[in-house]
Amino acid sequence: MSASTVLYMDHAATSPLRPQAREAMLAALELGANASSVHSLGRKAKMIVEEARAQVLDLVGGYGAKLVFTSGGTEANNLALHQARVRDNITHLIISDGEHDSIYTAASYLGKVVLKWPLLPSGLADLEVLKALLAQVEGKAFVALMLVNNETGIIQPVADAAEIVHAAGGWLHVDAVQATGKINIDFDTLGADSLTLTAHKIGGPVGVGALVYNSDHTIIPMITGGGQEQGLRAGTENIAGLAAFGASALAAQTCERVSQQIAVEAALKELGARIIGEDVPRVPGITCLAVPDWSSQLQLIHMDMAGICVSSGSACSSGKVKRSRVLNAMGLENLSGGVLRISTGWSSQPADWDRFLDVWSGGYQTFGARLSTKLNIKEQA
Repeated sequence: MSASTVLYMDHAATSPLRPQAREAMLAALELGANASSVHSLGRKAKMIVEEARAQVLDLVGGYGAKLVFTSGGTEANNLALHQARVRDNITHLIISDGEHDSIYTAASYLGKVVLKWPLLPSGLADLEVLKALLAQVEGKAFVALMLVNNETGIIQPVADAAEIVHAAGGWLHVDAVQATGKINIDFDTLGADSLTLTAHKIGGPVGVGALVYNSDHTIIPMITGGGQEQGLRAGTENIAGLAAFGASALAAQTCERVSQQIAVEAALKELGARIIGEDVPRVPGITCLAVPDWSSQLQLIHMDMAGICVSSGSACSSGKVKRSRVLNAMGLENLSGGVLRISTGWSSQPADWDRFLDVWSGGYQTFGARLSTKLNIKEQA
C-alpha cells in the first residue's frame, strides 16, 4: 500500500507538519545560531524565539500573560505540577478523572495528597464535587482540568471551574493541548492560572511546547542550569522548532464541524454505535465512537488494513490498545473496550469522513455476521 493511498484521520495524536511550519523550520536551521550568543546571528536567533513567543501567545489571547517554552506538552504539564510541589501552602492536588496521563499519573509523584475529581456520565467534570473537595482541603489546592478531552473531544467548563477554584484560593491549571486550532481560546476569559500547549497538535513539529501562565504568578523552574527562557527552563533553545511552532500557531484557525462529520455520526448511530459526548459541547474534528461487541483492537486492525489511520484513544500509552480510562470514569465500562477515535485537521478533506464510514460500516457488518454465525453454531451444538 503506497503512502498516497493511506488516509490519515489521527490528527488528535499528531497533526502532519504544515507547509508554513516546515518553511520556518528550514530557514531557522539554515541560520544555525545560538539565541544566547551576542553576535549578529545570535541576535537573529533570539528574535526568532521572541517572535514565536508572541505568535503562540496570540493564538490563546494571552496578551497580558507570560510564556515559557518547553520540550512539549508533557514537560509543560510537569512544570505546572512542579509549582504545586515547591509551594508549601499547596497541600492538595485535585485532578479530574479525564486528565491526560502527563497530569493524571504524574500527580502521584509530587509527595502531596491527590484527590480524584470524577466525571459525570455526560463526560463533563462534576463542579459540585469540586466544591466539596475544595471545602475539605486544609491549605490551598492545585486543580487540573483540561479544556478539551483528548479522547472524546468534550469541552470542559473551565471558566466555571476557575471561579470555584479561585474563590477557595487555589491554582487552576488547564491542559489546552487538544483545544488549540479547534476552538477559540482566550486565556483571560478562561481564568486559568496556567495553560499547556504543544506544537504538534496544530501542524507544528514534535518536541516543542509551552506553558502559558498568569503574569501575577512567579514560576519556579524545574530544569535549571543556564539562563535561557528568562531562567525558567535551562537548555539551548530549539530555534528551528520554535520558529515552526510560531508559524503553525499563526496558521492555525478555528475549524467548523463539517456537515460530513455530522452526517457520519448520524449514520454510525443507526448502525448501533454510540457517539461519546454527543449531548454536551465538543470540538469539531474529533468523533469518539463505541460499540459493545467489536473490540478496539479488531477495529484498528480492520481500518489499518484498509489504509485508514485512526486510534483507540490517547496515543500516549506506548502503542498499547487498552480499555479507555475516560469512558470508565463516565460509567461506560461496557463500552470502554470498543472505542475508536477519528480525528481530522488542517490537511483533511470532507470526503475523508465518507471513506471512513464506508470502511468501518463494512467491517462492522461483516463482524456482526460472523459473530451471529458463531452463536448459531454454538446453540446448535
